Amino acid sequence: MRIGLLECDHVREKFQHIAGDYRVMFPALFKDFALDWVFYDVINGQFPKSVQECDAYICTGSRFSVYDNEPWIVTLKTFVQILKKARKPFVGICFGHQMLAEALGGKVEKAAVGWCVGVHEFEVSSGVSSLECGVSNESFSHSTLRTLNLTLHLMMMCQDQVQQLPEGAKVLASAADCPVAMMQIDDFMLGIQAHPEFTIAYEAALIEARIERIGAEKAEAALQTLTQKIDNQLTANWIISFIKSAINS
Repeated sequence: MRIGLLECDHVREKFQHIAGDYRVMFPALFKDFALDWVFYDVINGQFPKSVQECDAYICTGSRFSVYDNEPWIVTLKTFVQILKKARKPFVGICFGHQMLAEALGGKVEKAAVGWCVGVHEFEVSSGVSSLECGVSNESFSHSTLRTLNLTLHLMMMCQDQVQQLPEGAKVLASAADCPVAMMQIDDFMLGIQAHPEFTIAYEAALIEARIERIGAEKAEAALQTLTQKIDNQLTANWIISFIKSAINS
């Protein structure tokens, strides 16, 4: 399966010794799967010439906002719209999640709660079945499905949030400070506000580097949450199952 990684930013050089750039983090997250990665440096204007170059696309986080008037952001919005018309599987992470909403008619703004950082509990919405989440019984044990249908614990690093859903979007999960923590559009586009590709060490380094922006009290509380169990691998399995289901639908 060929996955196109739409790189909307790059990890600062001073942090790359922790877990590498995004083109290292994402293959590491999905190391248990036989995937062929193609990297598109979209922040520097490198886009696929055709949506058919890959079986599915994953869109990374970014220091930018999806409503910024940057040429590459405008181009990316158009590309996401083309992906939807082509029914090509797409998974957006943080900025990518917000891009999915903004490109398809939703609204993204800075959240009233301010920064969401550290580990947050994502509660899967009632009525959302495992099938709608892209999970098959062939891929998951009963106990794993039961865990998924309750909560996921994932790391966040954002100020912006989806404030208005695009037409046809379904909320899959919410967090206390993030009502649209995960969403799905049709059966082939998925948005996740969290960062399952982040390592604990990298999240901690970002929080410590941004204490003044985040606020000392919130930053310290967030650092304390990093001792919790984090469901990065479960989320990775879920994403791949979702993509496979979308490709086969």
